[in-house]
Amino acid sequence: MILGAFLLLSTWSSSVLASLQIVPGATWTASGLNQHIQAHGGGIIQVGSTYYWAGENKLNGSSFQSINCYSSTDLVNWKFNSYLLTLQSSGDLGPNRVVERPHIIYNAATAKYVMWMHIDSSNYGEAKAGVATSDSVCGTYTYLGASQPLGYQSRDLNVFKDTDGTGYLLSEDRANGLRIDKLSANYTSVVSAVYLFADYEAPALYKNGNTYFLFASKLSGWAPNDNVYATATNLAGPWSAWANFATAGTNTYDSQTAAVVNINGVVMYMGDRWQASNLMTSTYVWLPLKLSGTTATLSNHVNWVINPTAGTWSAGPSETWPEAEASTNTLANGARILSCSGAPVAPR
Repeated sequence: MILGAFLLLSTWSSSVLASLQIVPGATWTASGLNQHIQAHGGGIIQVGSTYYWAGENKLNGSSFQSINCYSSTDLVNWKFNSYLLTLQSSGDLGPNRVVERPHIIYNAATAKYVMWMHIDSSNYGEAKAGVATSDSVCGTYTYLGASQPLGYQSRDLNVFKDTDGTGYLLSEDRANGLRIDKLSANYTSVVSAVYLFADYEAPALYKNGNTYFLFASKLSGWAPNDNVYATATNLAGPWSAWANFATAGTNTYDSQTAAVVNINGVVMYMGDRWQASNLMTSTYVWLPLKLSGTTATLSNHVNWVINPTAGTWSAGPSETWPEAEASTNTLANGARILSCSGAPVAPR
């Protein structure tokens, strides 16, 4: 059963409406493992008509257990595919290690999928960026090692591939700020610094036309805050002042930026709603993001419906009306249909 998104069959009009809903912040179960999806701090990459979602497995709390990969063709029904990296007996991927924010880009020249991730000790004292590669997006990845890019600390990170194929690493350097660094031609190492911002984390970079949008979180640990964005027409700057993209005071609808992705023309914000006391139960806040000129606007929805094939989305049905499997269903044994206010509702 998919709890975070579900098939709706109801009689909103003369015909039966069928839609697949995304419910931000809900528990979300995938087939294969039949458990709440463990893809925290991750992102989505599209291959053909299939979307692959890779992220952190938090069943063991903050200590590394695995990087999981799920697949879907509709962004609602997800299937567990594989473990991209798993717990090793020692080393960067060993017991009591931190492996966070895995993000994947494809390198056309090498035909490799390249995954970058934050590698650290349990007390976050190492602050390194790790890299791994694979021949397939959801295959087993070969871990290549970790280092501090250009000699700087690296914690929350993300990757970005520009329209010309150049790769970039976004990396939070606590001592200096949020960095944009250029990757090597094969995307497996950092070759030069591009820009340094003030103190922000959880970065995600998106290009809309000729405008770059950088989304980031203030430094508040697992607690949410009003995340912000800045824009530029050149990654080396100048960049605009930071501004809120969600309603001020909502703490980005109780989430922290994980990624911003293009779903066939629909720009989608992916956020994590962290539960610090029980990380495995952390949920996902996905919402449509409106970009206009140099303005980004994220509105909240109890539920919403996306059509990845058509590249369209709409607000979901009102939560104040009952939902049923079919218009021919009948009630028995004293059951009644009630509105959310508790008042009886006549069938229609």
